[in-house]
Amino acid sequence: MARSITSNKSAFKATLSKRLLFPTWPSNDLPPFFADPATPPELTAEVYDFIALALRAFVNPWWTKISRYDKEFLPDITRILTHVFRELEKRVQDTDLAPLVFHAVPAILTQHYCDYRNAAAKLSSSYASGGALTLPVLFHNLQPHMAVSADGTIDAEYMRQIVDQVLKSCLPPDDYDPEPERYVIREIVLKILLKDVIQKITQPWFIQKTILDLLGQQDVLLTKAQAEGVQSRPSSPSAVSTFSFHTLIVVSLSAIQALSGACLAMIHAYRQAITTIKRVNQTPPRPQPTRRVSSPFPRPRSPASVPIPTSPVSPSISASSSVSSWATSPDPSAPSTPPHDTPPRDYALPALALLSEMFSTPARMASSSIMHTLSLLLLFFSPFLDRLLPHLLAQVLSPKALLMTVRSAKRALFPNGYPAPPPPDPTPEEQAQMRARLLAYRGKSPWVEVHILPLVLGSDPTETLAAALDPLTSRECNVHLVILLLDCIIGTLFPELLGE
Repeated sequence: MARSITSNKSAFKATLSKRLLFPTWPSNDLPPFFADPATPPELTAEVYDFIALALRAFVNPWWTKISRYDKEFLPDITRILTHVFRELEKRVQDTDLAPLVFHAVPAILTQHYCDYRNAAAKLSSSYASGGALTLPVLFHNLQPHMAVSADGTIDAEYMRQIVDQVLKSCLPPDDYDPEPERYVIREIVLKILLKDVIQKITQPWFIQKTILDLLGQQDVLLTKAQAEGVQSRPSSPSAVSTFSFHTLIVVSLSAIQALSGACLAMIHAYRQAITTIKRVNQTPPRPQPTRRVSSPFPRPRSPASVPIPTSPVSPSISASSSVSSWATSPDPSAPSTPPHDTPPRDYALPALALLSEMFSTPARMASSSIMHTLSLLLLFFSPFLDRLLPHLLAQVLSPKALLMTVRSAKRALFPNGYPAPPPPDPTPEEQAQMRARLLAYRGKSPWVEVHILPLVLGSDPTETLAAALDPLTSRECNVHLVILLLDCIIGTLFPELLGE
């Protein structure tokens, strides 16, 4: 009797991941999910819990109709997912992601802005066949992709082949050869990508809402009736302040408190900066990758990129350089040595070029001068920035950040342990409201709004911000952007798929 009570208590305390994914595991401790032994156990528990919730919600309902008493299917899927994630973890750790994040991604975004604006400029010209061609069609002609049609439809077979090749690279032959297991995993990943992720993140309102969330502007605007009620609310007599000695003391103490808080914040920022600089200087350099990461668009076709000032070359110098290069050129009969493929550097310049293209800074003298000055400063500090930015990227990809990401995703997708009903898309009025809030955002400092923004964004910041948002307002064009970014990420982590 005591044994049965003890067994019932242990079964009651078993977590969902233990009951669904590891029903025959001898202990309550879950097996390691990541290959790194230093991974925190709470991260492993959160990932297993997320997988258990996902399989219970999306796989168990239809699998129990096929085989009601089978308890091995979900553990087999978990084992396959463990192989895939461990291989991805190994590839992420072995790959230098700095060229991808700081070179390839800004270059793709910059080219997206250039092509969108070029396509928009052709709408009222003969290139659009008298107005018969729409903006997505003109954009597709500038960025043709075999997996995306002009109306933004993604070829499912293209994505299916990519997922299948990734599984082939990640799974051992014993798990890849059985077609049913591979088919189930592949179709689950394909459904998540095509129907859930890409379908939502390419919507213009989702991009604008994400930007508002990053800016800390999650609160909704007041309706017209609420705004009129706030404006027409009479002020109470107690709200009228009169000058007194008590008021003077309160103002003085508040000023002292604000000054002390600012000083403490500056001291903390200084200490944090010194600590970060020491860590960056002590970080050993990563080994040079054998394959250079490049974007599909190495150089934008628009002249709006950030110019880097160069000194003019005199004819004598150019002539001497050509003579010296001819004198030092290798002998054609000598055996040629393959050039060493060095990774790209100057990690901060592509992001600055992206900002210049987004806000059209070359069109204004003040903003163009500011960008010139920033480019010179970034070039001067490039040796330090080339070590600082990969260090910050490593901090973003740390287990602590991954743990917070998994917990946030679990709360968003499974708030009560089951999938939440999909929220309805915002109405056109709500989408227009989000855009208006984004265009009206000027930061929290009045001094920045009065003195800095006119120099950077021009005399009409709203018009400049609207022009910066326009290239992200077409779902069909955004699909091209997402597919190019996905191709670049897959090509970086799985270079064998690109071929030689």
